[in-house]
Amino acid sequence: MASTVITDKRPGYGQLLRTPGALSFLLPGFAARQPFAMLTIGIVLLVQHTTGSFGSAGAVAAVTGVSMALFAPQSGKLADRFGQRAVLIPGVLVHTASVSLLVALALSGAPLWALFLAAVPSGASVPQVGPMVRARWAAKLDGTPLMPTAAAFESVTDEFTFVVGPVLATALCTGIHPAAGLIAEAALTLVGGLFFAAQRATQPAYGLTAATGHDSGEPHRSALSVPGVRVLVVAFLGIGSVFGGMQVSLTAFTEEIGNPGANGLLYGIFAAGNMLAGIAMGAIAWKTGPRRRLILGYAGLTVAASLLWTAHSVLLLGALGLVVGLCIAPALITGYTIVETLIPASARTEAFTWLTGAVALGQAAAVTVAGRLADAHGASTGFLVPMAGTALALTTLLALRSRLRPREASRVAARGIGHRVPVAVD
Repeated sequence: MASTVITDKRPGYGQLLRTPGALSFLLPGFAARQPFAMLTIGIVLLVQHTTGSFGSAGAVAAVTGVSMALFAPQSGKLADRFGQRAVLIPGVLVHTASVSLLVALALSGAPLWALFLAAVPSGASVPQVGPMVRARWAAKLDGTPLMPTAAAFESVTDEFTFVVGPVLATALCTGIHPAAGLIAEAALTLVGGLFFAAQRATQPAYGLTAATGHDSGEPHRSALSVPGVRVLVVAFLGIGSVFGGMQVSLTAFTEEIGNPGANGLLYGIFAAGNMLAGIAMGAIAWKTGPRRRLILGYAGLTVAASLLWTAHSVLLLGALGLVVGLCIAPALITGYTIVETLIPASARTEAFTWLTGAVALGQAAAVTVAGRLADAHGASTGFLVPMAGTALALTTLLALRSRLRPREASRVAARGIGHRVPVAVD
């Protein structure tokens, strides 16, 4: 019989990375998720260059985001049923072909409707590597105190991606060719996605084994049928509005002041704040419950996002962007932590893709609205979009916070097998 271990603080990142088999999926997973952060900004920069309109560029990027948001949960369901490899391989092939077609159409001066048509499969086939990595962590660490650390680590990785991806895409588009960002995105998707799919040993159980949910005794059902998941989807829509609004508005702002090269720097500062906050979140042993942390963190995000439209200099916008980034990570990490307590194992990948898809959908709506506002009224008005998105989401969180209480089975599991871990649920 295993001895009982009393854990008073959260295990560290070092212990997490020593999990057997972890590096085999983390390294290719990191490469494969880079394109997610490059796609929207790559489309905005290319289409704005070829059409001269931020509104058109935002609309094409929005079609991609909406398509991804609609198809990502279906991809998650298929991965839970047939395995990640079966979904990833055809997905990355379709994505590479679709993005290549979008680039060719944009450069040839094709009409806007043709770009919209190519944007649909480009978004629908975005590989859901982040949720798949989270599902692999959950399969390995279910019922142990390392799960919150893994959630924080994944959010840090996501944010590092949002540091590297937009900066890389912007540098390629402004320094080499307007299409270079999307070409690099397609290449990384193909190589990283296939390499990640090849890691069969760490793939979670799927099909009948996963669907029966032997650990909870619950039949398979859609993750979206859980009320708390729907509340988190709204919260993540608000977070997506920050990402989308920042991407378009920063691009428009730097164009407006005649310094387009500062776009990547400003977005990198914003994403770096997000990453630094994520590192801190994973290192702290929280005594406050996740539901309260989510509400407090989201309130801070709303206040910070509400100040962006007042910035009229690179220095001030960089400072405010850093603060907004520092506020996003607590909301993201806590949301992913809460969803683990709301769903059975049979719907993990699907639940993660609903949240990821919500970010993409919020981002898609934001780039459309912010692009049109920037075209019509100037760059600063585009920053009103993150303010509105986060305010609406915070209102929803406050009104429906009771739906975020964890399932009783998840509370028991969260205490760990062979561990005694204090669990705060409020």
